[in-house]
Amino acid sequence: MKSNVARFWREIPQRYNLIGNKCENCGKVFFPPKESCPICRRNSIGKMKELKLRGRGQIESYTIIHVAPENFEEQVPYPIAIIKLEEGPKVTAQIVDCELDDVKIGMNVESTFRRIQEDGYIGAIYYGYKFKKCD
Repeated sequence: MKSNVARFWREIPQRYNLIGNKCENCGKVFFPPKESCPICRRNSIGKMKELKLRGRGQIESYTIIHVAPENFEEQVPYPIAIIKLEEGPKVTAQIVDCELDDVKIGMNVESTFRRIQEDGYIGAIYYGYKFKKCD
């Protein structure tokens, strides 16, 4: 259990700010960040620069979860979507503040900071990004 909490805290910048990185060689943007560009390979060493993503994108695909994994049972039903961010990377995230029938492919969304779950064993509340409809 402790290793999960430690890993979560190490990932706070990515979870709270959508911090990715960009290869200065080819311009490809990654989220989560990569050590080196899989396109440029060796030519990208030392050329991966941190980039704060704007957190805006479009839903490319989605599904409605009716049978949730452990610790998420109270949230069902809820939509999970694959979102293509404006900068290029794709993320999977929950869609919030939206009726289930209003979720559509092509819908513009933006990231928002929300409670993800609570660890009853140690009492930690985990926060991170979800997405909501935007204009």
